[in-house]
Amino acid sequence: MGQIAVIGAADTTPEEYQVAFTVGSLIAKNHETLVCGGLRGVMEAACKGAKEHEGVTIGIIPDTGNGNEYLDVVIRTGLGHARNVIIAKSADAVIAIGGSYGTLSEIAIALKIKRPVFGVKTWNIEGVMKCATPEEAVLRAVDASRHLP
Repeated sequence: MGQIAVIGAADTTPEEYQVAFTVGSLIAKNHETLVCGGLRGVMEAACKGAKEHEGVTIGIIPDTGNGNEYLDVVIRTGLGHARNVIIAKSADAVIAIGGSYGTLSEIAIALKIKRPVFGVKTWNIEGVMKCATPEEAVLRAVDASRHLP
């Protein structure tokens, strides 16, 4: 069982929320562990989807709070945005959904440390493998996590 990070904004559109929910559901159905920043928006939606399918969720949160209500494990870092390094290092593969500059920083870190990044309606930059659907993103991330060097 691998660990797949889901990254995206805390303030999200209804479409991004639904994509993240589907991604979380599919991660759980594929018996992978979901890692995220543990807050609202994309992170909450992915965790909610995973929990509805008996998945395991880990939130690496920026402060001392409790994160969203769908987390199994809460790691309180006190690191703010610096926690993005921990999220990327904890993942075998990363799925980016939408997002702003915080998501861009997570993408950059993941690419720098050679984690595959699969994107759904996110930053169109070199290294991010664009996926048309949540299903494609999860299928590719699961495959990547199971074929690590």
